[in-house]
Amino acid sequence: MSNGLYPSILYLQDGTLYKGWSFFKIPPNFGEIVFNTAMTGYQEVFSDPSYAGQMVVFTYPEIGNTGLNKQDNESNFIHIKALVSRNISSISSNWRSRIALKDYIIHKQIPHIFGLDTRSLTKRIRLFGVMNAILFDADSSNNFRKKNLNLIILNQIDLIRKITVKTIYSVNKVVVKSSSSFYHILNQSPKINNVSKKYIIVVIDLGVKFNILRKLLSLNCNICIVPATCSYHDIIQHRPDGILFSNGPGNPLLATYTIDTAKKLIKFSNIPLFGICMGHQILNVALGGQTFKLKFGHRGLNHPSGINKYSEITSQNHGFAVKKSSLIFQELFSTSSVKFLNLNDSTISATFHEKIPIFSVQYHPEASPGPHDSYYLFEVFIQLLDLFKNKK
Repeated sequence: MSNGLYPSILYLQDGTLYKGWSFFKIPPNFGEIVFNTAMTGYQEVFSDPSYAGQMVVFTYPEIGNTGLNKQDNESNFIHIKALVSRNISSISSNWRSRIALKDYIIHKQIPHIFGLDTRSLTKRIRLFGVMNAILFDADSSNNFRKKNLNLIILNQIDLIRKITVKTIYSVNKVVVKSSSSFYHILNQSPKINNVSKKYIIVVIDLGVKFNILRKLLSLNCNICIVPATCSYHDIIQHRPDGILFSNGPGNPLLATYTIDTAKKLIKFSNIPLFGICMGHQILNVALGGQTFKLKFGHRGLNHPSGINKYSEITSQNHGFAVKKSSLIFQELFSTSSVKFLNLNDSTISATFHEKIPIFSVQYHPEASPGPHDSYYLFEVFIQLLDLFKNKK
């Protein structure tokens, strides 16, 4: 692999310029600049569909020490627009490592920049909020101006439609035994409770992470993954016992097709619904709530979520949140309760409906930050399925 370094420039929408280095000449790349406070998990971040359209600043001073492996990808693609780090390790040391991060970046031609002051950059994002940015090679003749960064507003791009699966497919334990994407981690998942019944779960793919599917597989579920644009009738034809709205990127209000489907499922299906991250926002909007864009979002592995002196350590990755004031005046929410708040800023972290089988969380129970504080939510989902199965 190349040992050369090339000067690169990160140019922000507010006119701030950061100089750094890259392992190859960077073609111009545009994205929304955000930061992630996790000390590890960079491989999951690269492959997480929720980061589509975003340049990710890693606040931890060095990434790449453990390399990359075949087990920890959250999808089959790299979704980040660029990675920004203080330092990128050129070697790796871990028993699972198959390739060093530097070599992986060069091989996959991932846009990147390192050697800049990420502390200053993170403080700037916290002070002024997320903004557009362009990353480019310092030696290029391109002349970027602030007006160019105002031409594209990421909040107006339907990212879910861009990344959702195009065709319906099914996954179960038999299918994945030879799959490098799921099975190798299936038996490593913490045992929640042995589940004897097999349930059919339809996962509405808003940008689903592999680990959500792994957790459902570990609970003996048969999974059917459908596009975000899938209609109510197409979903019902699969005769699901439960429906999960997955995580995903961007502005939830642009996914009007999924919101309409959620409204119909809530009104007509009488099937338990579970929402994670973007799925949480979609379900709450379908119930009459509203969302708003956070100043700099929640992205990291150490977000405390809870209420009444109880807290779970949660993994979060989102730029929008459900507006608390919008819940107060909605008739449907007179029977709904806000179970958890993000204890850093008191935004809504979880809602549970008291009359119909719906609950959702803004964080990622399939992740392992606590390490397993929120795994029980998948068990709650299965118990809800048991309850409705017994009623029939």
